[in-house]
Amino acid sequence: MRTLMAQPFTLEDVTRLRRAVADLAGGRGLVGPRLDDFVLAVHESVVNVVEHAGGYGYFRLWTADGVIGSETSDRGTGIPDGYMAADREPPGLAQRGRGIYLMRRLCDTADFDTGPDGTTVRLAMRLPRGRDDGPGQVAGRLTM
Repeated sequence: MRTLMAQPFTLEDVTRLRRAVADLAGGRGLVGPRLDDFVLAVHESVVNVVEHAGGYGYFRLWTADGVIGSETSDRGTGIPDGYMAADREPPGLAQRGRGIYLMRRLCDTADFDTGPDGTTVRLAMRLPRGRDDGPGQVAGRLTM
């Protein structure tokens, strides 16, 4: 595993963090819609921490075995059960509640570990062959 970035964050870091993720993921071979999807999903995980979990968290971006992944952690009170339904699509006119749905739809994998002591969101996308500085994989949806 190769860590590309690891840092605490607050609201003031959100834009810079998004740009860094786009640059680092793009530099590892994600392009076009897959890059856009990954960056948006990571952004949603970070914004959820800022809006719903006390305003600060910890972010890590890494590559391993043909995959780029992120981990966003907080010390909030956890995600309410109703939001964790895998197939829960928000109503068309809803102003909120799209983050978890988008993360699951946009990434190859999206895992959530949540409880009263905080939440960790892990997102991953398969990279094009040979672009993670490790064993390469063919780009495509992960089936874990």
